[in-house]
Amino acid sequence: MAPKKSIPTDAELAILQVLWKQGPSTVRAIRDQLGEATGYTTVLKFLQIMLEKKLVTRDASRMTHVYAAAYSKADTQERLLDSLIDRAFAGSSGQLVLRALSARSVSAQELVEIQSLIAKKKGTPP
Repeated sequence: MAPKKSIPTDAELAILQVLWKQGPSTVRAIRDQLGEATGYTTVLKFLQIMLEKKLVTRDASRMTHVYAAAYSKADTQERLLDSLIDRAFAGSSGQLVLRALSARSVSAQELVEIQSLIAKKKGTPP
């Protein structure tokens, strides 16, 4: 059986957001994007933990190590969503969608995309 992929914590997700936005980065560049309230050593420690969890990769070929997201944003979002569906909605994607649509407003464009996806799942033209 393949090892289960790690789910990032909120702090790890903030670092991943920076890496997805600006690509492979040094600790200092990541800290700069996170803001002054986050210390260099804090970011470094999180990156070391994320490396152990295989959430990031590290290029140690240069003097300053460069970190990159190990998985795409879409792949990570899918893993987070799968975890949420399992934990909060007893595995029901439908319940998640119903709750999401009732909890927040949806733009006209998003409604078109949702209707198109539903039609695709049904096997009918949108």
